[in-house]
Parts: sequence; C-alpha cells; structure tokens
Amino acid sequence: MTEPCKPVSVQFALVLAALVIMFAACGLAISGWAQSAPPVYAIRGGKVYTLAGPPLENATVVIREGKIAAVGQQVEAPAGAQIIDAKGLEVYPGFFNPVTQIGLTEISQVSATNDVAEVGAYNPELVAATAVNPASAHIPVTRASGITHVVDTPGIGGLDFSGGASVISGQASAIHLSGWTIDEMLVRRTVAIVVNWPTLQTRSFDLSTFTVRQRPFTEVKQEYDKKVNELTDWLERARHYAQAKEKGSPAKFERDLKLEALAPAVKAELPVLVVADRAREIRNAIEFCDAQKLKMILAGGAEAYKVKDLLKAKSIPVILRTTQRLPSNEDDPYDQPFTQPAELVAAGIKIAFASFDTSFARRLPYAAGNAAAYGLAHDEALKSVTLNPAQIFGLADQFGTIEPGKIANLIVTTGDPLELQTDVRYLFIKGQLTSTDNKHRQLYEEYRKRP
Repeated sequence: MTEPCKPVSVQFALVLAALVIMFAACGLAISGWAQSAPPVYAIRGGKVYTLAGPPLENATVVIREGKIAAVGQQVEAPAGAQIIDAKGLEVYPGFFNPVTQIGLTEISQVSATNDVAEVGAYNPELVAATAVNPASAHIPVTRASGITHVVDTPGIGGLDFSGGASVISGQASAIHLSGWTIDEMLVRRTVAIVVNWPTLQTRSFDLSTFTVRQRPFTEVKQEYDKKVNELTDWLERARHYAQAKEKGSPAKFERDLKLEALAPAVKAELPVLVVADRAREIRNAIEFCDAQKLKMILAGGAEAYKVKDLLKAKSIPVILRTTQRLPSNEDDPYDQPFTQPAELVAAGIKIAFASFDTSFARRLPYAAGNAAAYGLAHDEALKSVTLNPAQIFGLADQFGTIEPGKIANLIVTTGDPLELQTDVRYLFIKGQLTSTDNKHRQLYEEYRKRP
C-alpha cells in the first residue's frame, strides 16, 4: 500500500523548515567567510620605488588588512605571511587614471552598452559610480597594464564618446579596478563636478556629409555667451539654495537635487573639473572660476603651455590627454604634445596624464614614458600617473606612494613600468593579489595555438 499523502500544511511546514536550516547554514558560512582575516603578504627582495624617497634596494613591503603595514630594507616578513619573491623585480604604487570612462561604456557603437552621458545640458546630480558595470571586459584589460584605480568621468570627450552635449555632465567618481559590485570598488562617490567649458569653434566637421561646416563668429559667440550666462545662473541658484537649506525652515524647504549637487562646488568644498583645450577657452574658464570662487582642475589642456603663467599664478593643476596624438594646430611643432608636459612642470605646474576614454586607457603609462623621452624627469613622469592625480583629487592620504597606512594598490614589474616591454608580474588592489588575466591575453593564447 502507498503511504497516504500528508496534508498540504504539513508539507509546507517541512519545506519551510528545510529552507530555514539551509539559509542558516549558508548564513554561518557567509559570516565565517566575511570575518576571516584577509591574507597577509610580504613582497620580498625587490627594488621598491616608494615615490616618498629614494628607491630601496632589496626591500620588503608588508601588506596587512588591505593596507601597507611596513616597508623597508630591514623589515621582516610576518609569520604566516604569503611570500611574493620579488628578487630581480621592481615594486611601484599602482597607476591612477584620473579621467576615463572605464565601466561606463563597453562597445562605443552599441548604444545599449554605453552610459557615459545623459540628455540635457545641466546634469550635476548624476553620479558616475551609479552607472559603472563591474563586469566590464575593459577593466581586466586596463589593470593588466598596472592601472589599479581610476576616476570615472561622465560626459567628457574621447574616442568612445564625442562629448560636448552637456555643460555640466555630472559627478566624477573614484573607483578601484577590482570588485564584484560598485560598493566593493568605490573609493569616493564624488571627487569633482565635471564641466565641459563652452567653445568658440567656428569650423566643424559634419559626419553626415563629410564636409567642413563654417559658421559666422557672431553666431558662435552668441551661443557661447548664452551657455556661460546659464552656467552663472546655475551657480548663483546653487549658492542661494545652500544658504536657504542651512538657514531656512525644513517645513518650507523644497528639495532640488541638481542645486544640492552643486552646493559643495560653490562652497569650494568640491573641485570643478573643467574640460578645455584652447588657450582662449582656458583663460576664460580660469577667469570664470576665479570670479565664482571655484576650485578648478583643468582637464585636456592641449594649449595649456600658452597660458602656463596664469595656471601657475592660480595654482591650477592640469590633467593632460595622452602624448600620442597630433599637435592641436597645423603650424605647431610636430612634437608639441610630447614636450608640453616638461614645459608645464618646469613652470611649476602640477600635471597628471589621463586617457579620457576607455579603449586606450591601458596605454596610460606609455604617455608618461613618452613625455620622459622628451624632457620630463623620470621621477616626475612616474608621479604624473601615481602621486600627482591622487593629490589633485584629494586622495593622497590613500594612494600615490608606498608608505605605511596607505591602501595597498601596488604593482610588481620586470622593469620600468613606463616602458612598453615591461610586464606586470604581480598586481595588488586593496591588498588582494589580483589576476592580470584578460580578454586580450586569452585571445592571444587562443590564436597562438591555431594550427
């Protein structure tokens, strides 16, 4: 005889009990995993470029709980530490790409994979971090070149996005290039408000007809003045909004997310990343920011050398595009993009390099290397992709040098990381040994074995 069926309520109770037991067991496992101490590492025997002093021969770097615990020639590896043999290798701070779109775009020609910009000219409330895709295939490719952290910048021009649509394109976010979720990747949600400074460009190229379009200067100037006046109005409204929020009655206060996002900038608590290339645009932007009492960072700066005295006088740092490009004007020296970094540094201006896109973010170190070949001191070239961008965005207490207490974003290389032939042998992000495997390497191995 078959066993009589149990009542539905009994079956439900049994299933519920099983689920409770299962989830409890999983909870214990997850809890135990979360509470387990992260590995302790000792990178031993390498030449350590701390960038806080002279290089240390045959030194040891100890990593504990995601941070640098000790560094020096007399440092001993702690008991139980995982040893990384760096004999014959070199140790550097991880590279910092301060203007990029990593994780915001995957395939530039497939709109569904792009979240670089939004509709509208003024979007200060938009935060880049909310749109980052942690599973982007570009992330492993980029970090294989030694880039461990970046600033994702919405709505700026680059190979992957033409830009120019928004005047205020949103908030730039600093992230690590490792993590399952954006919460795991996040360094700081907002490091700057991004402003694409209006241009006075009378000539443009029409992609639909492949012809050059010429517009009257009066028409272009009218549009320029309109945008600058609108930008002024937004900042004034944000200033009044901040005052009303601090002193007004909460019951009578109507929240405005756009003005709320701008408030830290008008109070100089948050820098404004101004994207401008031409000398006239840079001068206008500096005058504007000075009048509005904004803390300005110049991004782009193709003709920054023409206004270097003004930049120096106002203590404005410059984040340069890659050196591997053509000069801005047809009568410029052929090597102007390569020599400008050394010229700016000689003038006393802090510089950093950035890719301004995703596709060539992995080539960031070589931009600094090329500048070093054209007069930029090698130490300054290294700092331009490590310490300087950290200082520019107020993150130097976490990144940029190999010192105790800083986040352990490090690379161990076979030689000078600014050289194309150098390999990144080991890479650490937040003190975790991170794989350098990526799609490019996988495809290389696959087609290398092709019969």
